[in-house]
Amino acid sequence: MGLFDRWLGRTIDLNAQSEPFWRGFFGLGTTSGETVTYDRALQLDAVWACINLIANSVKTLPCLVYKEDGVTVDKDSPLYDLLHDMPNLDDTAADFWSMAAICLCLDGNFFAEKKMVGNRLAALNPLHPLCVDVCRDERNNRYYELTERVRGNGKGGKRRINEDRMFHVRGALLPGCDRGLSPIAMERNVVGNALAGEKVSGKMLKDGLLSSLIISSDQVLKGDQRKQISDTLTQFAGAEKAGGITVLEAGFKPYPMTINPKDAQMLETRQYSVEQICRIFGVPPVMIGHAANGTTTWGSGIEQLILQFTKTCLVPMLKSIEAAVFRDLLDAATRKKTFVKFSIEGLLRGDSQARAEFLSKMVSNGIYTPNEARAYENKPPVDGGETAIVNGTMTPLDMLGHNGGPPLDEPTRRAA
Repeated sequence: MGLFDRWLGRTIDLNAQSEPFWRGFFGLGTTSGETVTYDRALQLDAVWACINLIANSVKTLPCLVYKEDGVTVDKDSPLYDLLHDMPNLDDTAADFWSMAAICLCLDGNFFAEKKMVGNRLAALNPLHPLCVDVCRDERNNRYYELTERVRGNGKGGKRRINEDRMFHVRGALLPGCDRGLSPIAMERNVVGNALAGEKVSGKMLKDGLLSSLIISSDQVLKGDQRKQISDTLTQFAGAEKAGGITVLEAGFKPYPMTINPKDAQMLETRQYSVEQICRIFGVPPVMIGHAANGTTTWGSGIEQLILQFTKTCLVPMLKSIEAAVFRDLLDAATRKKTFVKFSIEGLLRGDSQARAEFLSKMVSNGIYTPNEARAYENKPPVDGGETAIVNGTMTPLDMLGHNGGPPLDEPTRRAA
């Protein structure tokens, strides 16, 4: 779908100050002269790789609903089927939370309309963030204005959605603002510079890595002679004609008008753009295949990188989603007895040896029951595995000698 096709059939108010719409339609200007839109930003491999990594990581994490104790999964909760399995008829939970991550990375906001059957929440329908405006009425109550495409039934235009019918997740936020800050909009100059670098690189390849030339001559040329010389040299431009030979005579001398890629440090500039984009999204560059200075930490420090990525990138985003669920999907009664949380244990498992050591310590210290440890490895429970066990002799000093032997006398107790 092209840029104009996306907005085809939508009613546009030329007098409206609808920033999200104009930002999505015309893009944002930058110091490099490049116009940045979400579609153009995603055409950068570094932007796509970062957002795809985050979205794929989020989609693998189950969103679980817990009972009041915060430990037992409540599969009977009406929210469990929506958040863990299918939020609506069109999207799986993996699709839904992946879309949430992508929208937060691009726009800083994720919207889903709540569909109700009586007082029961039946579905969550995701909305494109550029189609939703966050507004306030005369009483300062927040509501949402959705701009819909005109469909085959002729319906479209703008539609108002009350705050209690919207699930709204916000990323970075300033006081007094109803919308989260868009990472792409805030860092548009960085993205614009990267787009400009890609354009220059592509143009050089298109021209067969030939620089623009100035031809000097010790003779005075007529207009038709200048045109003939220019046409002769131009026919050798382009990547498909690179390597051609032309002959300059009568004292003609070529002078490059532009600097070559090495002098322009194009490779270094494009590599630095990748690192800048990774900083925007909080992704370690090596996790998207960018090895700075030809070095890599794959194999040796990848577990620490995953831990850093999980703690500094994924966990804040997941916390924003969980907080929005608490605010928008739970009422005053269910907030006291229902907890919603993403399980990130799968990302922190490590290798087989590390998992075995971890589970052994958790079971031997009575933190996990044997069956809980088996469930961690997707193994069926065993008889007698529901009871926590402790493997050790850490006994308080006052209890020494009370387990099958005579009590210690006072001198021995003091010596102990």
